Amino acid sequence: MSYKVIQWATGGVGRAAIQGVLDHPELELVGCWVHSADKVGRDAGELAGRNPCGVLATDDVDALLAMEADCIMYAPVMADESMVVRMLDSGKNVVTPLGWFFGKHRDFSAVEAACARGGVSLHGTGIHPGGVTERFPLMISAMSNAITHVRAEEFSDIRTYGAPEVISEIMLFGKTPEEAAESFMLTLLGDGFMQSVDMIAHELGLRVDPQPVATHDIAVATAPIASPIGDIAPGRVAAQRFTWQATVDGVPVITAITNWFMGEEHLDPPWDFGPEGERFEVEVSGDPTSMVTFHGWHPESIAAGLERNPGIVATAMHGVNAIPYVCAAAPGVKSYLDLPLVAGRAAPHLRG
Repeated sequence: MSYKVIQWATGGVGRAAIQGVLDHPELELVGCWVHSADKVGRDAGELAGRNPCGVLATDDVDALLAMEADCIMYAPVMADESMVVRMLDSGKNVVTPLGWFFGKHRDFSAVEAACARGGVSLHGTGIHPGGVTERFPLMISAMSNAITHVRAEEFSDIRTYGAPEVISEIMLFGKTPEEAAESFMLTLLGDGFMQSVDMIAHELGLRVDPQPVATHDIAVATAPIASPIGDIAPGRVAAQRFTWQATVDGVPVITAITNWFMGEEHLDPPWDFGPEGERFEVEVSGDPTSMVTFHGWHPESIAAGLERNPGIVATAMHGVNAIPYVCAAAPGVKSYLDLPLVAGRAAPHLRG
């Protein structure tokens, strides 16, 4: 059985998702939405760096929602809930890295109602938040008793992220510390990360305090640092650390952290990634304690990352590989806890 998929947006995640859909034996790309006028009419395969696939990109929302398709892989820069509701109302499942990871303590009523009307499902997933902050911690937790703390942490060189406008105007790298201190990123990112934190707390049965803890720490450049947004001047923001925690009686029990640096040189404070370099870590403290380190989701060089970032690919593929399972699910907002094990597929030359 082949599920028909529309790719929504063709940024880094969108391009990787198109590649994933084209390679997946159970998926067929049938539509592609683009924001930029200069992409309209271009072949989606070519936009993704592949041979032409016969699907032409369009910015005609109504035409795409009217077409026959099973699922939309929704990956613009920012989510628009009203658009997601329209997608669900049109009878199409939606998979996205932009939220809707776990509904406890959040108002998912609009999308839940749309799922019911359309007879479809909505699934939020990705890498961080997503796999590293919920799937892997919960999987690893099965090996422990008497769990006291769960940590999910990212260490990434942001110079490999090929989205200059996002880095400058949303992440606020290169801005003054005062400007970055007013950033909405702690709240924007926190909505996604805290959904993962809530999922872990719920499944482990933790009695968490009602108010989570969120902190934003900044390091500035001490000398010019070359970056995708140009040289970052001394005194400007060159590294950021975001931390979200759930506590019990004031003691942290779940911690999610992102460490985003413009390299490891010329920083004040002098932060670095440590001897293991860029990575993702998941640690479950209990009896016994387990720690798993993920390598391979960071590029070998800045140039390689700007060409194709493995972390972006992993984000896209976690969504693409979920599509058959989401399409087969009963209607509603489906978290990781509601779906069977999501798996990738073998390379074409190895399939039976």
